[in-house]
Amino acid sequence: MEVPVPSHTTTARNTEPSNTIKLPHLLCLSTSWGMQIWVTFLLSPLAGFVLSSHLPRRASGFIRHMLFPCYFHIGCLCAFFSLSLFDMCRPSELLSDEQQAQLILFIVCVAASLLNMKWFGRVTSETTAAMHRAERTCGLDRDNPESCELLRALNPTYKQLSQKFTLYHALSSLCNFYCIVCNGLSLYNVAAALPAL
Repeated sequence: MEVPVPSHTTTARNTEPSNTIKLPHLLCLSTSWGMQIWVTFLLSPLAGFVLSSHLPRRASGFIRHMLFPCYFHIGCLCAFFSLSLFDMCRPSELLSDEQQAQLILFIVCVAASLLNMKWFGRVTSETTAAMHRAERTCGLDRDNPESCELLRALNPTYKQLSQKFTLYHALSSLCNFYCIVCNGLSLYNVAAALPAL
């Protein structure tokens, strides 16, 4: 007597995660992506439409200094939970090419979030605080860009801090961009798999 071998679709259907796993996965993805969009376009120093246009530079810098560490920690936790939930529900030998690509997206997102949380974001915040202290010590008005340029020209320590800030802020922004893209593509994959709205 022959035992029927289950087809690939039957195996895939049996390993489909339950709704109790899908919901936290979707909540982590959407929370992370929404937070990334909010922070990037409303709070960031370069594209922060709301914070930069309505508050003095020193006040908006202080707010970012307080909020960004929380943002990096929450983003890292969401990325880790998304990866964990995705990985524990799908055996690696049964992953389709699309699911393997999504797994890679989650891994890249976790790596970029960790780099931002542990290194780039932290150094950027610390450097910003050191720059604020140097400006206060010299009695400069941070809201006047010309005074910062003058301090950069006259004070080699402040110039080094400014260069360090520029480098680490660029690396932090790059990691943030990777996370936005990875989470956006992952949300697209989730939406494409929905049978109906």
